[in-house]
Amino acid sequence: MSQSLTSRTPKPRYDVVLIGGGIMSATLATMLHEFDPSLEIAIFERLGRFAKESTAAWNNAGTGHSAFCELNYTPEKPDGSIDITKAESIAEQFEISKQFWSYLITKGYIKEPKEFINSCPHMSLVFGEKDAEYLRKRHDKMVDSVLFSGMEFSSDHEKLKEWIPLVMSKRNQSEIMAATKMDMGTDVNFGTLTRKMGRHLLEDSNVEVFLYHEVKDIDPREDGKWEMKVKDRIHSHKQEVVADFVFIGAGGYALQLLESSDIKESEGYGGFPVSGQWLVSHNQELVKKHQAKVYTQATVDAPPMSVPHLDLRIIDGEKALLFGPFAGFSTKFLKEGSYLDLPESVNTKNLKSLFGAWWHNIPLTKYLIQQVAMTKSQRMQHLREFVKDAKEEDWELKVAGQRVQVIKKDEKEGGKLEFGTEVVVNKSGTIASLLGASPGASTAVYAMLNVLEKCFPEKIQGEWKGKLLEMVPSYGKKLAEHPELTEEVRNYTKEKLELEY
Repeated sequence: MSQSLTSRTPKPRYDVVLIGGGIMSATLATMLHEFDPSLEIAIFERLGRFAKESTAAWNNAGTGHSAFCELNYTPEKPDGSIDITKAESIAEQFEISKQFWSYLITKGYIKEPKEFINSCPHMSLVFGEKDAEYLRKRHDKMVDSVLFSGMEFSSDHEKLKEWIPLVMSKRNQSEIMAATKMDMGTDVNFGTLTRKMGRHLLEDSNVEVFLYHEVKDIDPREDGKWEMKVKDRIHSHKQEVVADFVFIGAGGYALQLLESSDIKESEGYGGFPVSGQWLVSHNQELVKKHQAKVYTQATVDAPPMSVPHLDLRIIDGEKALLFGPFAGFSTKFLKEGSYLDLPESVNTKNLKSLFGAWWHNIPLTKYLIQQVAMTKSQRMQHLREFVKDAKEEDWELKVAGQRVQVIKKDEKEGGKLEFGTEVVVNKSGTIASLLGASPGASTAVYAMLNVLEKCFPEKIQGEWKGKLLEMVPSYGKKLAEHPELTEEVRNYTKEKLELEY
């Protein structure tokens, strides 16, 4: 760790302050610096390096979420038809991320794409006649979209043995199964990607990075600027820093900081922490037999982020298998947070929302209690639905990141639990925050463009537009409506990111 990152003192004022050293802040800082290198930007991260919480490699599934395999993005409507609207939207968002990362490689800002992104087929797998029929209908609908052309479908055991030999081993020939496969799926190490962006900002830009610095409070000033109390956690020094624009990308701590700003838009929000656990195998004999990410249907009452999946992971050049997630519960809002995070987040403005969300999600509460109480042997039983002869000694339990699901005010129910990500911006566009978890890191570039559109609308449509189109050539166009552009963009990102599908 560089001495300068822990001994420097922040200036009393900046144009832009970004709170948190995860993928969101790193992405936004990189974009803003590209648009206007004269901006005075500071990033405050409370831990000793970038990407130690939700962005860290084992704290998320590493799926480049492109809606190729996640069945919760393609619901079946009452008339039996399949709605792929959300799937197309998520797929486009990931294409935006890939374009931005390709730009960073073209400019030489980050190198060695294989250190953070690798090709890995994405598959959906279902069991039983009813779900097999749903998957067939879903496939037929999806291949009509240019975003999903090339998706394969099969219910033939011999074909499935080619695709997923580990899963098909010791299967009864009469068992009804079906799967779809997209070869252009990816596995992404978002931690490595974020640190690569962080290194560029640190070494090749005038963005100032402060590690072990925690923003404790944000207050509005009469002149429209924001005053923050910043604590140097190593030297126990506190100071005030003023900024014109503040972005809160502090993961689970974003909600508390947003509430401290007293903006009207933050009222009624609450947070519900959910942690995750994986079963992980480094047995290379097993890895050789499973070279894909395979998602299936969520069980009844399970939240969408708990969809069981068996994945190939590639972290620091080493391949492993990951199965889960199993839900966990802690009152902490961050892995390295405090057990008082949840109780201290309750206030008179969000109490109704929190109670309403809990009352309407009692089955979810029961589900979490059951998950937390599970033994390793019980978790292995779930794995054996995928891998019939899975052995306990081949798998270890790994604790994943801590997520804070958003609870929003709802007129009818009092409060509603949301499983997406949400950008909250004040009326004057001088403070923005990202809340929520999934699909998270995969759509970081889209989410940060959303922040820029809301907070700097004139610049995005004016002086920054040319640079933006250089970063994201498809910006402003719906890829689903432009087949030639989709092909062009995908060929460009495939070459730059050295993908091998």
